[in-house]
Amino acid sequence: MSKKILAVTACPTGIAHTYMAAESLQKAAKEKGLDFKVETRGAVGVENGLTEQEIAEAHAVILAADTDVDEARFEGKNVIKVGVAEAIKNPNSLIEKALSLQPTNKTSYTEKVQQIKAERSSQRTGAYKHLMNGVSYMIPLVVAGGLLIAISFIFGIKAFDPNDPAYNPIAKALMDIGGGSAFALMVPVLAGFIAFSIADKPGLTPGLIGGMLASKIGSGFLGGIVAGFLAGYVAKWLKDSIKLPKNFAGLIPILIIPFLSTLIVGLLMVFVIGTPVKTVMDGLTNWLTGLSGTNRIFLGLILGAMMAFDMGGPLNKAAYTFAVGLLGSNVFEPMAAVMAAGMTPPLGLWLATRLAPKKYTVEEREAGKAAAVLGISFITEGAIPFAAADPLRVIPSIVAGSALTGALSMLFGATLRAPHGGIFVLPIPHAVGNLLMYTVAIIAGTVVTAIVVNILKKAKE
Repeated sequence: MSKKILAVTACPTGIAHTYMAAESLQKAAKEKGLDFKVETRGAVGVENGLTEQEIAEAHAVILAADTDVDEARFEGKNVIKVGVAEAIKNPNSLIEKALSLQPTNKTSYTEKVQQIKAERSSQRTGAYKHLMNGVSYMIPLVVAGGLLIAISFIFGIKAFDPNDPAYNPIAKALMDIGGGSAFALMVPVLAGFIAFSIADKPGLTPGLIGGMLASKIGSGFLGGIVAGFLAGYVAKWLKDSIKLPKNFAGLIPILIIPFLSTLIVGLLMVFVIGTPVKTVMDGLTNWLTGLSGTNRIFLGLILGAMMAFDMGGPLNKAAYTFAVGLLGSNVFEPMAAVMAAGMTPPLGLWLATRLAPKKYTVEEREAGKAAAVLGISFITEGAIPFAAADPLRVIPSIVAGSALTGALSMLFGATLRAPHGGIFVLPIPHAVGNLLMYTVAIIAGTVVTAIVVNILKKAKE
């Protein structure tokens, strides 16, 4: 059976060398009769894109690129990295090198979880896929910004304010970096990469600018989402509609689409969309900050159950995106509930294997140890292999534990300024509000998960 070889080509301008390299590699592969496919990442975006299935089946991948090609998707594969010039000059030697590589074989529990995450990612379609693309690029900004703001509070809650008696220039610098810069980029990046997912490179410029306008208007993450989808579909429509003679085609992605799409999106955000979305966002923020008693507990319960039910699927991501988006509006309680509830499922299953080892195989007990590591790291997907093997018992159990954790977190008024990191962010001063009771909420949900699943499970023969 012929070995499948994949390639990706990309140059900084995405106009000439990208396609020259692709053509050279295709010609060399054809001469050898290989099963070969090349993805080009040019000025108009990704063409002939590689699928998750194709990547999984590939023997090796040649990355002939002088710019980013989303290399993370090839983790665990044989990868050869060169510049585009090398692929143009020596395509035969690159193909020979790819064929000579030994096949890879990864089978650990954590790698299985990563494969499941990749498969789920590849199955995302439509609006959900585009939204998740924006969220994935936004999260590192929120994490970095939130932690820097939290660290600034070490010097005093108001130490960043020059008019406060506790003023400290380091605290102000940290606040400027975290709040003034990282958080300021949150909504533009969200909108930009939603648009990028829809229209590829042509969507990025109007998306970023639309997101910045959403921030200035005060429509928050909701405005960013609207701006991102608007920019993406406007840019895609322009890309599909505008046709010029070949000699002028290079102007379309560099000049015409950025200008027209930015003009259309900008005017709509300023005069039509921005203010109504701001009104909705203000209403949502006021409602959340005014929650008390039963309403607060109920919100935490719902968010917790959503985090556990599909373990990284659409419900999980909806709850997570909701909480992350509120960080920019200084609403921190939902984020605390969501992260705690997301840690609970794998931690509870680990504890279950420790409390009743006879109900689990040796392999499941070993898998429990790996699940614990994923749980403390806030990787809810660590519970998936257990749920896939016994969904009728495992899923109700983890939902019960996570719902309790979310409800308790909201009841205790716990807050979280960093949207990821698991237990590793807990020791950072002021990253978590009411840390003691927040820890109690996580432990309670973990214990309930373990007890319920062990009650439902039968001992192994």
